[in-house]
Amino acid sequence: MKHVLLAPLLWLALTLPSFGEEISLEAINGYLNSFTTARADFTQVNGDGSVSTGTLLMRRPGRARFDYDDSDALVIAGGGQVAIFDPVSNTPPEQYPLRRTPLTHILARNVDLSASGQLAGYDYNGTATSVVLQDPEQPQLGNIRLVFTANPVALREWIITNEGGGQTTVMFDTLETGVQIGAREFSIVQESQARGLN
Repeated sequence: MKHVLLAPLLWLALTLPSFGEEISLEAINGYLNSFTTARADFTQVNGDGSVSTGTLLMRRPGRARFDYDDSDALVIAGGGQVAIFDPVSNTPPEQYPLRRTPLTHILARNVDLSASGQLAGYDYNGTATSVVLQDPEQPQLGNIRLVFTANPVALREWIITNEGGGQTTVMFDTLETGVQIGAREFSIVQESQARGLN
């Protein structure tokens, strides 16, 4: 059990080296807008302390896919919706409007972190720069904290806080950008059909 709990902390220590340079919002905007597709392996620490690993595929605007290694669990953002596929259920996935989730901020066509009052926090701790984004009109929906390191600018993790205050931390290996990803990966309908859920 100790190994399970310590692993994410050790991983984080290794992936957040002392790049002691603060990153401006302009530089972060430039980095996020420099690519439309990305792929990365990730480690996810859930609110209950459990740890999962998997692969993220992202294709802006509006599309992301989280494939989990240890099960058929899957989260897809596409078509303006976020769908959660439960590996032990034979019912269609739960779906939520993307605009009502913190993911909407980083899946925008053009990312501007200071636009429309969505920037709720900016911090530099001597190692990494973090920004907190939320819907200014509906802050109760939660927020997303993005953590970046410099030299070069890179997204290292994000922390999503939900409506109930629960947190999910997703820590990334190297984010590969400019990768080829087919539209099928982000189709909730096609994934449902492939799983026989329609």
